Amino acid sequence: MKKLLTLCLLVEDGRVLLGMKKRGFGAGRWNGFGGKVEPGETIEEAAVRETSEECGVAIAEMERVGIHEFEFEKERGNILEVHVFRVDRWSGEPVETEEMEPRWFAFSDIPYDTMWPDDRYWLPLFLEGKKFRTKFLFGEDDSVLEQSVEESEAL
Repeated sequence: MKKLLTLCLLVEDGRVLLGMKKRGFGAGRWNGFGGKVEPGETIEEAAVRETSEECGVAIAEMERVGIHEFEFEKERGNILEVHVFRVDRWSGEPVETEEMEPRWFAFSDIPYDTMWPDDRYWLPLFLEGKKFRTKFLFGEDDSVLEQSVEESEAL
Protein backbone atom coordinates (compact mmCIF):
# COMPACT_ATOMS: atom_id res chain seq x y z
CA MET A 1 0.00 0.00 0.00
CA LYS A 2 1.26 3.47 -0.90
CA LYS A 3 0.42 6.72 0.83
CA LEU A 4 1.20 9.97 -1.03
CA LEU A 5 2.72 12.84 0.91
CA THR A 6 4.45 16.13 0.17
CA LEU A 7 7.49 17.93 1.57
CA CYS A 8 8.27 21.58 0.75
CA LEU A 9 11.51 23.36 1.53
CA LEU A 10 11.64 27.12 1.08
CA VAL A 11 15.03 28.43 -0.03
CA GLU A 12 16.34 32.01 0.01
CA ASP A 13 19.82 33.56 0.08
CA GLY A 14 21.73 30.41 1.09
CA ARG A 15 19.18 29.57 3.76
CA VAL A 16 16.45 26.95 4.06
CA LEU A 17 13.25 27.28 6.10
CA LEU A 18 12.58 24.36 8.42
CA GLY A 19 9.82 23.89 10.94
CA MET A 20 9.99 22.34 14.40
CA LYS A 21 7.12 19.83 14.45
CA LYS A 22 5.12 20.46 17.60
CA ARG A 23 2.69 17.52 17.50
CA GLY A 24 1.86 14.29 15.69
CA PHE A 25 4.13 12.25 13.43
CA GLY A 26 7.69 13.59 13.62
CA ALA A 27 7.07 15.79 16.68
CA GLY A 28 10.26 17.25 18.15
CA ARG A 29 12.11 17.23 14.83
CA TRP A 30 13.05 19.94 12.33
CA ASN A 31 11.52 19.20 8.94
CA GLY A 32 10.17 20.80 5.80
CA PHE A 33 6.48 21.57 5.42
CA GLY A 34 3.94 19.17 3.95
CA GLY A 35 1.74 16.20 4.61
CA LYS A 36 -0.89 13.89 3.20
CA VAL A 37 -2.45 14.27 -0.22
CA GLU A 38 -6.23 14.35 0.33
CA PRO A 39 -8.72 12.59 -1.97
CA GLY A 40 -9.41 14.69 -5.09
CA GLU A 41 -6.25 16.74 -4.60
CA THR A 42 -3.18 16.74 -6.84
CA ILE A 43 0.23 16.34 -5.24
CA GLU A 44 0.98 19.99 -6.05
CA GLU A 45 -2.31 21.21 -4.53
CA ALA A 46 -1.54 19.27 -1.35
CA ALA A 47 1.95 20.80 -1.18
CA VAL A 48 0.53 24.32 -1.45
CA ARG A 49 -2.26 23.65 1.09
CA GLU A 50 -0.04 21.95 3.66
CA THR A 51 2.65 24.64 3.48
CA SER A 52 0.03 27.36 3.96
CA GLU A 53 -1.51 25.50 6.92
CA GLU A 54 1.84 24.80 8.58
CA CYS A 55 3.69 28.13 8.18
CA GLY A 56 1.26 30.63 6.65
CA VAL A 57 2.96 31.29 3.31
CA ALA A 58 1.36 31.03 -0.13
CA ILE A 59 3.60 29.23 -2.62
CA ALA A 60 4.00 31.13 -5.90
CA GLU A 61 6.57 28.89 -7.58
CA MET A 62 7.89 25.43 -6.76
CA GLU A 63 9.74 22.60 -8.48
CA ARG A 64 9.56 18.87 -7.75
CA VAL A 65 13.15 17.88 -7.02
CA GLY A 66 12.86 14.53 -5.30
CA ILE A 67 10.82 11.47 -4.47
CA HIS A 68 11.35 9.46 -1.28
CA GLU A 69 10.03 6.00 -0.54
CA PHE A 70 9.96 5.44 3.20
CA GLU A 71 9.16 2.11 4.81
CA PHE A 72 9.20 1.07 8.46
CA GLU A 73 10.37 -2.40 9.46
CA LYS A 74 7.32 -2.91 11.68
CA GLU A 75 4.97 -2.07 8.79
CA ARG A 76 6.61 -3.71 5.77
CA GLY A 77 4.64 -3.16 2.57
CA ASN A 78 3.28 0.24 3.66
CA ILE A 79 5.22 2.78 1.57
CA LEU A 80 5.19 6.50 2.25
CA GLU A 81 5.86 8.13 -1.14
CA VAL A 82 6.97 11.67 -0.40
CA HIS A 83 7.23 14.22 -3.22
CA VAL A 84 9.84 16.87 -2.38
CA PHE A 85 9.50 20.42 -3.70
CA ARG A 86 11.95 23.29 -3.73
CA VAL A 87 10.08 26.56 -3.18
CA ASP A 88 11.83 29.67 -4.51
CA ARG A 89 8.91 32.13 -4.57
CA TRP A 90 6.08 32.68 -2.13
CA SER A 91 4.05 35.45 -0.56
CA GLY A 92 3.65 36.16 3.12
CA GLU A 93 6.02 35.75 6.03
CA PRO A 94 6.46 32.39 7.76
CA VAL A 95 4.57 32.30 11.06
CA GLU A 96 4.30 29.82 13.90
CA THR A 97 1.19 27.63 13.82
CA GLU A 98 -0.26 25.00 16.14
CA GLU A 99 1.73 22.40 14.23
CA MET A 100 5.06 24.02 13.31
CA GLU A 101 7.53 26.66 14.48
CA PRO A 102 9.46 27.91 11.42
CA ARG A 103 13.11 29.00 11.50
CA TRP A 104 15.66 29.84 8.82
CA PHE A 105 18.93 27.87 8.76
CA ALA A 106 22.06 28.65 6.75
CA PHE A 107 23.02 25.80 4.40
CA SER A 108 26.18 25.43 6.52
CA ASP A 109 24.20 25.16 9.78
CA ILE A 110 21.57 22.45 9.18
CA PRO A 111 20.46 20.84 12.50
CA TYR A 112 20.84 17.22 11.31
CA ASP A 113 20.97 15.86 14.88
CA THR A 114 17.38 17.01 15.51
CA MET A 115 15.97 15.97 12.12
CA TRP A 116 14.85 12.66 10.64
CA PRO A 117 17.98 10.47 10.35
CA ASP A 118 17.55 10.08 6.56
CA ASP A 119 17.91 13.84 5.97
CA ARG A 120 21.71 13.78 6.22
CA TYR A 121 21.79 11.42 3.21
CA TRP A 122 19.71 13.46 0.75
CA LEU A 123 19.47 17.06 1.99
CA PRO A 124 23.01 17.92 0.80
CA LEU A 125 21.92 16.99 -2.75
CA PHE A 126 18.87 19.24 -2.36
CA LEU A 127 21.04 22.12 -1.13
CA GLU A 128 23.33 21.65 -4.17
CA GLY A 129 20.31 22.05 -6.47
CA LYS A 130 20.26 18.41 -7.59
CA LYS A 131 17.28 16.12 -8.16
CA PHE A 132 17.08 12.73 -6.48
CA ARG A 133 15.20 9.52 -5.74
CA THR A 134 15.62 7.75 -2.43
CA LYS A 135 14.47 4.66 -0.56
CA PHE A 136 14.84 4.25 3.18
CA LEU A 137 13.94 1.43 5.55
CA PHE A 138 13.60 2.55 9.16
CA GLY A 139 14.00 0.28 12.19
CA GLU A 140 13.74 0.80 15.95
CA ASP A 141 13.95 4.46 17.04
CA ASP A 142 13.68 5.43 13.34
CA SER A 143 17.25 4.24 12.70
CA VAL A 144 18.15 3.85 9.01
CA LEU A 145 18.50 0.12 8.27
CA GLU A 146 18.74 0.40 4.48
CA GLN A 147 19.15 3.37 2.20
CA SER A 148 19.45 4.16 -1.47
CA VAL A 149 20.04 7.72 -2.70
CA GLU A 150 20.47 8.42 -6.40
CA GLU A 151 20.68 11.60 -8.40
CA SER A 152 17.88 11.51 -10.96
CA GLU A 153 16.71 13.95 -13.61
CA ALA A 154 13.61 11.85 -14.34
CA LEU A 155 11.00 12.31 -11.64
